[in-house]
Amino acid sequence: MRLDMDGTRGAAVIDRAVALRFAYDEARAPDVLAGVLATYPGEVALVSSFGAEAAVLLHMASEIDRDLPVLMVDTLMLFEETLAYQRDLAAHLGLRNVQHIRPDPKDLTALDPANGLHQRDTDACCVIRKVAPLDRAIVRYPVTISGRKRFQAASRASLEVFEPDGPRLKVSPLAAWSPKDILAYMDAHALPRHPLVAQGFPSIGCAPCTTRVEAGEDARAGRWRGTDKVECGIHFGADGQILRAS
Repeated sequence: MRLDMDGTRGAAVIDRAVALRFAYDEARAPDVLAGVLATYPGEVALVSSFGAEAAVLLHMASEIDRDLPVLMVDTLMLFEETLAYQRDLAAHLGLRNVQHIRPDPKDLTALDPANGLHQRDTDACCVIRKVAPLDRAIVRYPVTISGRKRFQAASRASLEVFEPDGPRLKVSPLAAWSPKDILAYMDAHALPRHPLVAQGFPSIGCAPCTTRVEAGEDARAGRWRGTDKVECGIHFGADGQILRAS
């Protein structure tokens, strides 16, 4: 499905998001993804952490366009298992355009020369290692695709499939999916699992800020444990504000 957006391309991003919500109301996630790629050819990038659930959206993308730009934010503090999983999963799916988005060396030298900023100020660390690098990378893409889901955190409970993200449009085709939906899709398509999931890491971020999750805990309890932080800052809500703990 390709939505005729010629009459709304000059409209505000929020208006385009609303129009797309109506056009794709209750549409299947693969149809949302295919429709967006058809409507905005050459203007779309998929942002992926190559984390515990990333294989689902990446598989859908590979079924449509294996040359789609896939932006992986490599903070230089990721688990070695995540980097290996990225290589293995990309090869398995035939993805040909995975781009590693890394922090500016000048920022690291000035603000985190000893790699200990995460111990003093997690928000500042996320800004220089995640937010700023991704902001620089997505300037060229009017539309970005995200793997966020409503069940993942309270800050995502009202997540829309189509949202304004500053001057860009952000699309989350899996917004309404449940953990059972994710597992069923991975099983149906025999998708490789992130190796850390079996070791007690259902949500995987940077190595220094991610711990194992105990039985009965929320899946994201291991992220920034001991703080009230729930978002790294690279995701924005419909009002354009960063969704992260204050």
